Amino acid sequence: MLGCKGGLGLRYRLTLATGLVECLCFAGVVFGFASLVFVLKTDGYFTDLCVDTTTGPNGTVQTDCSGQDEQFSLVFTVASFMNNFLTLPNGFIFDRFGTMATRILGICLYTTGTLMVAFSSSALSMLLFPALSFIAVGGILFLITNMQVGNLFGSHRSTIITLYNGAFDSSSAVFLILKVLYEGGVSLHTSFLILSACKLQLPYTIQWYESDQSRRIKPLQKDFYFISPSNRMSCVLSRFFVFHLMWLSVMQLRHYLFIGTLNPMLNRLADNDPALVSRYTNAFAFTQLCGVLCAPWNGLILDRHKGKPLAPGETDKEADLRSSSLSLFLTAFQCLLFSVSASVPLLPLQYLTFILQVLNRSFLYGGSAAFVSIAFPGVHFGKLYGLVMSLSAVVSLLQYPCFALVKGSLGGDPYYVNIALTLLSLLAFVHPVNVFYHCRKLTNGRKDAAGSPTVTLAEAKL
Repeated sequence: MLGCKGGLGLRYRLTLATGLVECLCFAGVVFGFASLVFVLKTDGYFTDLCVDTTTGPNGTVQTDCSGQDEQFSLVFTVASFMNNFLTLPNGFIFDRFGTMATRILGICLYTTGTLMVAFSSSALSMLLFPALSFIAVGGILFLITNMQVGNLFGSHRSTIITLYNGAFDSSSAVFLILKVLYEGGVSLHTSFLILSACKLQLPYTIQWYESDQSRRIKPLQKDFYFISPSNRMSCVLSRFFVFHLMWLSVMQLRHYLFIGTLNPMLNRLADNDPALVSRYTNAFAFTQLCGVLCAPWNGLILDRHKGKPLAPGETDKEADLRSSSLSLFLTAFQCLLFSVSASVPLLPLQYLTFILQVLNRSFLYGGSAAFVSIAFPGVHFGKLYGLVMSLSAVVSLLQYPCFALVKGSLGGDPYYVNIALTLLSLLAFVHPVNVFYHCRKLTNGRKDAAGSPTVTLAEAKL
């Protein structure tokens, strides 16, 4: 469908482009929290939690701001939790009321959040909790509505979905821009007012859905489904859903803890040198811009079989699933490498960690959305995508006790927590292995049934 002629093809391309700009500039800005924390600390947010302590035989007075770091970590924990957990009710809203209503809700939440940050101050530090949560939830609503554009482009659907998720990841660099502006003399108040105004001015990108709902969700023939479309519970209770939830949850927890604790980690490795911390924070934010470039690679992996002949008796959906197993495996392997690199307490090595982190994160969310669209009926996409994100959000709450453990019993050294999370990330390999053997079972079933009716996916036991 990328080759569409005339006004309709142009309209599709404009829809794709404007949605991409929206995701790139607004959708995932909350995940640039490390850059924002640097500014907030300079402006004195939560400084009341810093205490002076006396150490050494000479009674040297040092300022301990571990309480401040813990509070910033809690802000990010709450925001990232709300970002995922509310995806479930947002999915129901999207499936029930359509694109326009969902986008209006997202704009209202997002603008409210940015205005709350704009009018906050060190004396009103607690406003960061609702503000960042509103920004996060509004941003994920932009992503959910824009991902449906993938249905316009047929055989390139997975590539488009991963491209939007990559733009979502790259938008975290927006807070880096705010940090650079702040260092150039532009206040946080002014920057967030500009961000609010820009979001209100951006036009609706996919209004055509309201008049053509059939293109938003394109039902397939019944025997193309892996699970009966009439039974949502069979989707939720399937091994595909459970293993996919585990796959997403363990890797997401690793990423959230890394992002939420990046500032104190850099302070520790840089011996509290502000210039060095600022340089590494900027480097991390710059690498996030590459998310929009990395994510389509995963889409190309998912779509690599499109246009090629199918195996005898194989359906399009079976081919899509077979192709997804490699994407799921590579994503889990990237997370393992990222976690190992992040566990080594060597500051220069963090440049490599930043690269592995953005590569893995750009694969993670685009691949997750693409798999849900492949493995389950399209009529339930909003609800199932929302459910898997909501349940994974519950697991992500573990990031705060992990941080508290590091700051408390472990004396600020995250080494053992990093090792534990690295071992936990090995669970992510269960999902691609399950998908691979399921596809192999279907292939063997077709061979065994040569001359007999073809085994359909609906009949195959997951």
